[in-house]
Amino acid sequence: MRLAVAKEIEVGERRVALVPDTVARLVKQGIEVLVEAGAGESAFFTNTDYETAGAKIINDTDTLWQEADILLKVGIPKEREDGRLEIDLLREGAVIVSFLNPLGEPAIAQRLAQKQITALSMEMIPRTTRAQSMDALSSQASIAGYKAVLIAAAALPKYFPMLTTAAGTIAPAKVFIMGAGVAGLQAIATARRLGAVVEAFDIRPAVKEEVQSLGAKFVEVQLNEDTVADGGYAKEVSEAAKQRTQEVVAEHIKQSDVVITTAQVPGKKAPLLVTEDMVVNMKPGSVIVDLAAEQGGNCACTEPGKDVQRNGVTIIGPINLPSSMPVHASQLYSKNLSSLVQLLIKDGNLDINFADDIVSAACITHAGEIRNQRVKEALATLSSATAG
Repeated sequence: MRLAVAKEIEVGERRVALVPDTVARLVKQGIEVLVEAGAGESAFFTNTDYETAGAKIINDTDTLWQEADILLKVGIPKEREDGRLEIDLLREGAVIVSFLNPLGEPAIAQRLAQKQITALSMEMIPRTTRAQSMDALSSQASIAGYKAVLIAAAALPKYFPMLTTAAGTIAPAKVFIMGAGVAGLQAIATARRLGAVVEAFDIRPAVKEEVQSLGAKFVEVQLNEDTVADGGYAKEVSEAAKQRTQEVVAEHIKQSDVVITTAQVPGKKAPLLVTEDMVVNMKPGSVIVDLAAEQGGNCACTEPGKDVQRNGVTIIGPINLPSSMPVHASQLYSKNLSSLVQLLIKDGNLDINFADDIVSAACITHAGEIRNQRVKEALATLSSATAG
């Protein structure tokens, strides 16, 4: 059984799928691990580190992909500089495990199925107790929430904590976190550690206790509809609910020094939470960090990958924040992947067991078919839009 670790080719991607410590544990289990030369360099793991862990370094990309029984990646397979798609380097019957964004880019799933490749998407890991160690969305979101607060603190022309000095007392910054999922909760905790006064909002009332346990005030909005999707994620709500939400949070945004938005709906455009009028009403010098920038942004003024100014307010739309902390991001992702791999290998052989709820949920393509109904629906929608 050969596990192969690919070098990421996406611009700005610094993470690696497996770190040397994880490789060493897998090798001890009798699994052969191939690592593409330089795969870990951007995360400060050298080829020598991998060789010491027992991996075999492969210098030729084509060889690595073609010899893999299970190919492990971080980012979505892309087009190479030579014009070929990474997917096309895999041999028929191979397995790929990676972030694949199958609901946002279902054409990738279609291509994988056509190539007879079994694909497991890390976005589709179920949110169950048993699957917690494999939940890469959560491990990476936690990093994003942490880093978002540091970015905001660096951009804010004020202190975060209250300070009492001989020159007087400095009031603490007011931080408003929108969305109390993993990223939001980590943002709350980080902002509190820096000394800010923190408020948080989420359409899911069940997270109130978690918010309060971290020392933040929970902003409640009464919505007369279901707001929780399968797996505990927030679901897309009606236009009336969105309008009600905006009315309630507008005043909290106006009074805040920092707003961090984290609301995302899998496979959908990010919900608009901060309108241009809300930005206009914020205090000059205030900062917005929009963690949903890659999905269109929670703020109307967000430009993905850019810092923009509107009426003295700085709106930051970071892309791929976990990659900015590649050492720990890779360590956590590596643990997620290795936990999942244990379910795919039995007695040294590949065993795709669809009776296992985690494997069944994560596997989006197998034996030439798209297995996941939501991915099928996303592909049908895409096809209809293309035909129209």
